[in-house]
Amino acid sequence: MRFLLTAVLAALPSWAMAQGTAGRDLAASCAQCHGTQGRSVSTEVAPLAGLSKEHIVSQMKAFKEGARPATVMHQLAKGYSDQQIEAIAGYFAAQKR
Repeated sequence: MRFLLTAVLAALPSWAMAQGTAGRDLAASCAQCHGTQGRSVSTEVAPLAGLSKEHIVSQMKAFKEGARPATVMHQLAKGYSDQQIEAIAGYFAAQKR
């Protein structure tokens, strides 16, 4: 039991690091439209940096379900799992506006 607990605790830092980069890595595909780190310079595309994680998740799910109209976002959102959407939203929420 003690060995198992030690092994789990030792693995936590690498797991946390992987989780931290997952959002960044997935969010890189958003840069074309939403700007680097979610800081859009276009007036036609919403900036994502600094928005709440909950807001981004709810909007992505609305795109995914077809409840929010879009040109391409409904197609893109369908390609992400709920866990991936959470990671992307966490990344953008942590960025400064």
